[in-house]
Amino acid sequence: MRVPIAYGRGELEIDLPDDVPVQVIMPAETPGLPDERAALLEAMRHPIGCPPLRELIPAGAQVAVVFSDITRPMPNDRVLPVLLEEVESARPGEIVLINALGTHRPNTPEELERMLGRDIASRYHIIQHDPFAEDELVYLGESAFGHPLWVNRAFAEADVRILTGFIEPHMFAGFSGGPKAVLPGIAGERTILLNHSAPMLNHPRATWGVTQGNPIWDEMLEMAVLANPDFLLNVTLNARREITGVFAGALRPAHARGVAFARQHAMVPVDGRFDIVITSNAGYPLDMNVYQAVKGMSVAAEVVKPGGHIIVAAECWDGVPDHGEYKRLLHAGRDPAHLLEMMSRPDFLVRDQWEVAIQARVQVMAHVYLKCSYLSDEEVRKIHLTPCHDIGELVRELVRELASPRICVLPQGPLVVPYLAASETSHAVEGVHP
Repeated sequence: MRVPIAYGRGELEIDLPDDVPVQVIMPAETPGLPDERAALLEAMRHPIGCPPLRELIPAGAQVAVVFSDITRPMPNDRVLPVLLEEVESARPGEIVLINALGTHRPNTPEELERMLGRDIASRYHIIQHDPFAEDELVYLGESAFGHPLWVNRAFAEADVRILTGFIEPHMFAGFSGGPKAVLPGIAGERTILLNHSAPMLNHPRATWGVTQGNPIWDEMLEMAVLANPDFLLNVTLNARREITGVFAGALRPAHARGVAFARQHAMVPVDGRFDIVITSNAGYPLDMNVYQAVKGMSVAAEVVKPGGHIIVAAECWDGVPDHGEYKRLLHAGRDPAHLLEMMSRPDFLVRDQWEVAIQARVQVMAHVYLKCSYLSDEEVRKIHLTPCHDIGELVRELVRELASPRICVLPQGPLVVPYLAASETSHAVEGVHP
């Protein structure tokens, strides 16, 4: 049995045994919108819960537009031109575009051009959010969790504030899009560290597809509301990166509508756990490094048996990476159990610890193998993973050791989230936030 999975900008074909049960789980087939531009304009002119975008922009207003960074497959180059045309039709003053980096590295000029298109990258003033620059942040107050909330100053001081992004399940925030453009997107470092800290991550509802009762999501929403965005423009995508839905308007109702749509297509119940789970990391750009590939590990862990095997295929052209603290933290631990203990200390606050904690949690539960193209075996082992050169060959080795194994394949990785049918209540459609 040959199964293609997303890998880099193309696919990796896996040759699996024909005599072993294999369940291939794909996102529900959702066609792309026949006219993306028309759908974007319709959504902005007939939004959910607020007046049309043009009516929200006074002549001469200073407008800030937040967009997703290179680690997200958001089609900025197709969405932003239409959005900016609509904004400019209201005759604003300055328009500034803010790259929602969170604690990620700044994107290079070449990356910005590729993400946004040459025209937008050259015509507009672009701010790369810096969560470490205190003079570029504004204090919004303290959250219900007792955490200080700092936001990007250019966004806070704009007359009109617009958030963009795309909606998909997220491994600890429930769903992306909506308030995530603010926290972590344009938040201060300490705000992000505390939102992603061990006490928050360890909550049982801080997981894929769950927003209600999820403390991480609750704080993200609380901060986004305090940041007072005027308009949200979110989209959903299929595996071909085509836009399948546009959700525009007031933050909470527009995002809730998008989440309900995404849930129908990206959450799939299964009838039991698997001995082996093979997953991609959804290909480019999400499989750019091992840090991002933790998403693939985490989604596979939703349905792997304790002591089972997870095989992650991620190109990793950006390495582990070398920037940030993720690599250093991994090297500091003796093994996954030691890392998990380190990351779980309530007073331990270091950038990227959340990714290390989730990876370690998965590895304490299952054996994790990495198929990549840009790291040596030694580099892979130093971050506590087992290198894999041929997924099909590895699966055959594992099958010989297992009794009546079940195999699951997630060709699109975290774009689809399998979950145990027995936990249906945790992942059921949730009510709309008021």
